[in-house]
Amino acid sequence: MNADPDLSERVPQREAHVLPSRRAWLRRGLGMLGGAAASSWLGPYGGRLLAAGREGADGARGPHFVPKAKHVIYLHMVGGPSQLDLFDHKPELAEWYDKDLPESVRAGQRLTTMTSGQTRFPIAPSKYTFTRRGECGMWMNDLLPHLGKVADDLCWMRSLYTEAINHEPAMSQMQTGNQVTGRPCLGAWVSYALGSLNRDLPTFVVMVATPSNREQEQAISGRVWSAGFLPGIHAGVSFRTQGDPILFLNNPAGVSSEARRITLDGIASLNQIAAHRFGDPETETRMGQYEMAYRMQSSVPELTALEQEPRSTYALYGEDARKPGTFANSVLMARRLVERGVRFVQIYHNNWDHHANVGGRMPSQCKDIDQACGGLIADLKQRGMLDETLVIWGGEFGRTVYSQGGLSKENYGRDHHPRCFTMWMAGGGVKAGHIHGETDDFSYNIVKDPIHIRDFHATILHQLGFDHERLAYRYQGLDTRLTGVEEAAVVRALLA
Repeated sequence: MNADPDLSERVPQREAHVLPSRRAWLRRGLGMLGGAAASSWLGPYGGRLLAAGREGADGARGPHFVPKAKHVIYLHMVGGPSQLDLFDHKPELAEWYDKDLPESVRAGQRLTTMTSGQTRFPIAPSKYTFTRRGECGMWMNDLLPHLGKVADDLCWMRSLYTEAINHEPAMSQMQTGNQVTGRPCLGAWVSYALGSLNRDLPTFVVMVATPSNREQEQAISGRVWSAGFLPGIHAGVSFRTQGDPILFLNNPAGVSSEARRITLDGIASLNQIAAHRFGDPETETRMGQYEMAYRMQSSVPELTALEQEPRSTYALYGEDARKPGTFANSVLMARRLVERGVRFVQIYHNNWDHHANVGGRMPSQCKDIDQACGGLIADLKQRGMLDETLVIWGGEFGRTVYSQGGLSKENYGRDHHPRCFTMWMAGGGVKAGHIHGETDDFSYNIVKDPIHIRDFHATILHQLGFDHERLAYRYQGLDTRLTGVEEAAVVRALLA
């Protein structure tokens, strides 16, 4: 068997520091003069485009083509928001109140164990009123007036679907592309692919907001924002929404910045010896994290100084944005993060798992997110940041048209439903005011323009400048991708 001339490029252990062979060196140099000439007409992305598929100085791969978006703010509604009670308006269901869902509609589809034992599947029409919003005419729950004001800035997707029917695998699939936890999440892939725009702040930040109603919160595992098999430096950095944003960020009492600098330099020297000897990439990750923590001691206090925001900011986001831990506060922080160059901000908002008491819980959930989401879109737009920032809103699946448990016209519950659900995006080169996809009369099955999670991920990567089939990382002998090995396609109807 012939020796692989590129082994030094692919193996991160001891072989990683072996000098490249003459053949590999010549291959790397091939086209260097042509690349230098091409960079003059590729513009500001020239270096990244030429480096696509190779690591740059900051570890980034570089886009395959000029991206539409540079940042992502992903707002994940944990638990699965009810599309029927928010965006997928079905007024004709009023005539079906308390009648059984036709077997021809369900067609033997999988149910959770929470409702599979029910003797009936009584239809529960939404108790809420809806209004068409914007020139696009999107039907929206009247509990979302602020979001309704920016309806024409949003790209609506009413036909997403997934195979996962329970929270943990569904969240994992939505965030990492795979129902089995342990894979890199979307934010980690973006960090790996694009690198940092601000060396003093993390590339990927995560916040978990506290809902005002905490009746049935779903567990949120840090595994959904991990780097998986990617280098650990690409994992999400969790910002606490109350108290110090980062634990142990401040120096201990009696330790000056100068003393901390000397300590870190000493630790770095020892780590460099270990890195050279063993070639373990996690050693490099640890060194980078120490340095990032040191720089964040000066960058984070300025970032979190929300008192510097003018009154007009709180007129947009609402007074809740002044309260640490709220969704509105987290969304305002997200704008400040991307404004300072953070690539990917993930916010989780809990208590959307409406197995019961939709009538009692939906108003507080909508109040938590309505003005903050509408304010974010308006704020990014007026600052000229919306075109380069992709905002994503949605959960891990939808809810059933039939009631789980007791049913009345004023209250009901809904079980998990992976067959169709609604999400929206804004900015980042997606088509504003576009309504994509349709469901049947029961919001149970998709009848037009389905979007699988793989297609959704392929589309996001496309807006960031990547061909999803080419963005890969070799792991256990396989070139592994966010979109996996099954067929996936960019949904071009969503793009401006």
